[in-house]
Amino acid sequence: MNRKFKIFMSFVLMSGFVSLACAQETISPEDAAKFIGRQKTVFGTVTIPLFVHPQKGGPSILILQSANSDQGLTVLIGRPDISKFEKPPGALCSGKEICVTGTIESNRCRPVIVVKDPSRIKIR
Repeated sequence: MNRKFKIFMSFVLMSGFVSLACAQETISPEDAAKFIGRQKTVFGTVTIPLFVHPQKGGPSILILQSANSDQGLTVLIGRPDISKFEKPPGALCSGKEICVTGTIESNRCRPVIVVKDPSRIKIR
């Protein structure tokens, strides 16, 4: 084999291992309820961005779901933390696949991650 081919194949193999490692580290929104009280990274699509009473200083809420599932995870960004984002989180993430990292809590039987720092959300 020539040197360029070996380098290319090494890159392909390493990329596959990195992708596999990322996939193993994330969970789906519908599995989030199984991990209440634990810090996890959840991967899904933002299907519903909401502002709750923005004129009264309400939070920004992102509903994160996987394809073909009606179960999901609520991502809650408090009003004081919204200003830390370059754009409103709903506009920034709407319809996009994201990974959100944080401690999964339970709110009315629905899993929730409270985000206080934009670095906790990665847009894919």
